[in-house]
Amino acid sequence: MIAKTLQGLEDVLAVELESLGAKDISKGLRMVSFTGDKEMMYRANFCLRTALRVLKPIKTFEAGGADDVYNAIRQMEWDEFLDLKTSFVVDSVVYSEDFKHSKFVAYKVKDAIVDYFRDKTGQRPNISIVNPDIRLNMHISGNSCTLSLDSSGDSLHKRGYRTATAESPINEVLAAGMIMMTGWNGDCDFIDPMCGSGTIAIEAALIARNIYPGIFHTSKYAFENWKDFEPEMLETIYNDDSQEREFAHKIYASDIDAAAVNATISNVRSAGVSDIVEVSKKPFQQFTKPDNKAIIVTNPPYGERITAPDLPGLYRTIGEKLKHQFVGNDAWIISYRKEIFDNIGLKPSVSIPLYNGSLDCEFRKYQTFDGGFKNFRSEGGNIKSDEDIRKMRNKKNLRPHRDNFKGDFKDTENEDDEIPAYLRKRHRNFMISQKGRDLQGERRRTEDNDGYNSSFKKKKGDDHNRKERKSAPQKKRSPWASKDYSKKGRHEQ
Repeated sequence: MIAKTLQGLEDVLAVELESLGAKDISKGLRMVSFTGDKEMMYRANFCLRTALRVLKPIKTFEAGGADDVYNAIRQMEWDEFLDLKTSFVVDSVVYSEDFKHSKFVAYKVKDAIVDYFRDKTGQRPNISIVNPDIRLNMHISGNSCTLSLDSSGDSLHKRGYRTATAESPINEVLAAGMIMMTGWNGDCDFIDPMCGSGTIAIEAALIARNIYPGIFHTSKYAFENWKDFEPEMLETIYNDDSQEREFAHKIYASDIDAAAVNATISNVRSAGVSDIVEVSKKPFQQFTKPDNKAIIVTNPPYGERITAPDLPGLYRTIGEKLKHQFVGNDAWIISYRKEIFDNIGLKPSVSIPLYNGSLDCEFRKYQTFDGGFKNFRSEGGNIKSDEDIRKMRNKKNLRPHRDNFKGDFKDTENEDDEIPAYLRKRHRNFMISQKGRDLQGERRRTEDNDGYNSSFKKKKGDDHNRKERKSAPQKKRSPWASKDYSKKGRHEQ
């Protein structure tokens, strides 16, 4: 199987998969491949914080042209995967000299499936771009082709707890990945002093209590439409809260904008974590030294989609506050341009390249300490840990790929151009042969759309204020969803 993610989060995703018990884990570009059974696939969709979707490869083959693709797909036994009552759609990603247009490849796959059923039954299945029952993904690198079933449906970054939003909210997957990169696991207080709609603070709360994001998933997983779907298995995973834990510290979220603060309060309440997340309206200029050990993770304005009246002054203030009011603690900041970072006036110990939407950003760690650097070192201080050094080495490996794919990212998912590990060599040779040719115009993507809503109900007496969680109006998910799961589920209001 293949778990897709944002560029730069591959290491974090691999660690997540290992903790779930996945086997044969192999990292690629914006993806991690792994092996596991059906339950592992269900858990991957339900539990992973840094995955955008999970694909299940069903056929791999070599093709020299569109006709080869058609013939290979036409020969498959499609009764195993869908029938005349099942709607489907085909997404495609292409890196090849022989295949110029990804949409044309998708059409050939679609035609092969339709012709299979038309020749066999005289009828054709339905094609649906909006809310298909089955979503297929065709990936071509060079002449190597992989056809996969998309087990997720809606992108997994759509958590479902966000009931209100501020301007340009950060992607939930990116927020979770940033927090996990810091190594924070609920062992001290957490602060986001420029919280926007509260995504970073909420993801921190879910990590601190080890609440899986699938709890909030409001749409139907794509694998629920598969012929071998086992609802009891999914129900067991959904209602198992044995991994959840208490959190003995506090998470602080603040912002200068009243609308952002109100959005954060609403989202925190919806996520059921208002008992551990304290929200306040406060400009960063009023930041004061926390009473306890803490970590800062924040996404300040860049001057692009969101700006401030005096952006350089804001970043100078950040540096001054970290230096004088945050001594002995670590701060992690994601931002866009080097000249903006320079206003902080502090040397980062780690700088990790990440994309926030289409913006080529860096995620920097600032370690603060009393006195001069020489005194800090003489007392045994180390501004770069072994883990920090490893992350910096990974940064060098990531840069060439960032150059190749610059401009290929969207604010929603950013997940359609990953290269499976077993195709990396072919892809690399292809990119060299193209001599940096811009492939952006040759890629075509299909935007995700909202799927069906969840039917799981909230368990009475559930911990962590889950009564506060609110989801969108519920639609019937599947035939088995008509059963009464109110005694076992988690969304009862």
